[in-house]
Amino acid sequence: SSPPPRPSSVFNIHEYPSQDLLRLLAALLKQIVDANDELPKSPTSPLPTQATHVTLDRYSHTPIWPSLTIASRIALTTSPPYLSFHARTAPTISLESYLLRILKYCPTTNEVFVSLLVYFDRMAKLAKESTGNEFIIDSCNIHRLVIAGVTVASKFFSDVFYTNSRYAKVGGLPQHELNHLELHFLLLNDFRLTISPDEMQVY
Repeated sequence: SSPPPRPSSVFNIHEYPSQDLLRLLAALLKQIVDANDELPKSPTSPLPTQATHVTLDRYSHTPIWPSLTIASRIALTTSPPYLSFHARTAPTISLESYLLRILKYCPTTNEVFVSLLVYFDRMAKLAKESTGNEFIIDSCNIHRLVIAGVTVASKFFSDVFYTNSRYAKVGGLPQHELNHLELHFLLLNDFRLTISPDEMQVY
């Protein structure tokens, strides 16, 4: 006879030490970034200021396309969408140090940091399903994705959060730039920020 099924383990995110969690998160994201940095680079073109109707119609055949807001469609058809977060050069601060810096100066809950994995996956999936384009997370955009994601998730999950000027200062970029990245992050998630407890547990 087969052995009885083992009960699924439950990870108590609330009690896990935040610094240890961020070290695990940084290690995982670094693996993704390092792998994507090895991909052949395609030439980048300046981002268009707006999408044309022709551009939008090009993707209207995909099943998920009609369910997206028009603003999200435009953001997703910006070619390629991850360039909005692209820095000219990779920041010198390590990802682990960057996450720990955010935790130190903008303390928040563990859910906020784990939610980054969920949102990054959703952005990649949405881009692929709606336009066929890959959303590539690499060393030139991961830091900006992280600070934009923390800004968005903190406001969604927490009753107490900070101003964008503080997040921008801690993240090392001008406030107006973070304001833009925050909006683009929301658009690339189609404003769908809810994460069920089960989904959070999986991640």
